[in-house]
Amino acid sequence: MRTRPLKVALLGCGVVGSEVARIMTTHADDLAQRIGAPVELAGVAVRRPSKVRDGIDPALVTTDATALVKRGDIDVVVEVIGGIEPARTLITTAFAHGASVVSANKALLAQDGAALHAAADEHGKDLYYEAAVAGAIPLIRPLRESLAGDKINRVMGIVNGTTNFILDKMDSTGAGYQEALDEATALGYAEADPTADVEAFDAAAKAAILAGIAFHTRVRLDDVYREGMTEVTAADFASAKNMGCTIKLLAICERAADGGSVTARVHPAMIPLTHPLASVRGAYNAVFVESDAAGQLMFYGPGAGGAPTASAVLGDLVAVCRNRLSGATGPGESAYAALPVSPMGDVVTRYHISLDVADKPGVLAQVATVFAEHGVSIDTVRQHGRQDGDGEASLVVVTHRASDASLSGTVEALRKLDTVRGVASIMRVEGE
Repeated sequence: MRTRPLKVALLGCGVVGSEVARIMTTHADDLAQRIGAPVELAGVAVRRPSKVRDGIDPALVTTDATALVKRGDIDVVVEVIGGIEPARTLITTAFAHGASVVSANKALLAQDGAALHAAADEHGKDLYYEAAVAGAIPLIRPLRESLAGDKINRVMGIVNGTTNFILDKMDSTGAGYQEALDEATALGYAEADPTADVEAFDAAAKAAILAGIAFHTRVRLDDVYREGMTEVTAADFASAKNMGCTIKLLAICERAADGGSVTARVHPAMIPLTHPLASVRGAYNAVFVESDAAGQLMFYGPGAGGAPTASAVLGDLVAVCRNRLSGATGPGESAYAALPVSPMGDVVTRYHISLDVADKPGVLAQVATVFAEHGVSIDTVRQHGRQDGDGEASLVVVTHRASDASLSGTVEALRKLDTVRGVASIMRVEGE
């Protein structure tokens, strides 16, 4: 074993960063054996240096992250500060000064992954980011290494623990959205401002990363269709149960049937209770992968939290340090396929549409005619009158597979009917 330690700079020492530092210290001997050399925490960049950080030598703490990554003796920079800047500049500076990088920064990778990979390649360094997508779940490495010889056709999963906790609570207790969100906040699953989670910005960034790796194509955050889950109601769950389904916020990345394009999207969807993703409870994540040779694979585990995310960071750290010792680098960006990313309108799936309509004869025929005129075939229809006797009824239509553009045209036309008082909800049906 080499006795000179590999030096690690840690950018950020919050929930994840503090766990990375703790594991590096408590598992130092095991890490050294697995790597072939000791690893040494050489500096920790923070915003508040006066804060007491258990287990970290105060002499290592600095507010000058730029000076830390420019030192020249740093072998690996671990970036867990998040956001776009200063993380982007710090990472590219680290490459320029001889360090490889391990990051958990999904937002930055989804927006500027190609540029970061190019900078890593230019300087002959590694960029690893297993922790950016699904916490402790090994996912990126299996996609870009274990399945490198296969053709991946679809990646569908639950990649945000906060939203899964909320939807699971609504499903299991009948709670409304706000009530379930309040509980998630009280338990620490949701941030004080939950927008990034519940409006699906977090999941969309992860979908961009997954699609890029799975399909060897550059997919940016702007390419991902995004729809949050704040409008999901208890009535939607009741309808889902009538169909033998539940509702999940899904990230779906798929290759077109002809192989000529890809799509990436995040939105709430009904999925059958028989689908493996339907049983994912609480704040857990799971990703379902479909490929030509391997068939169907599912990756499951805790998708967030300090220790689980730190586990993924340390796994990358071990791999990068091994590469450092051998003078090699691991897999970089693979975007050779350069497939076009199709718009959401091209996506084909089934739909569940709930309408508030006038409770009188002929309404169903009018609605059915609109669907037919837009080429959307109806599978089932369920209608029932309101108990309050206000002259309205609820009409639930489940379609066969149709394009999103056709469904949008159908809904627009339905809104113009005098007999349709409102479109209560539109939900895609996946996983069948």
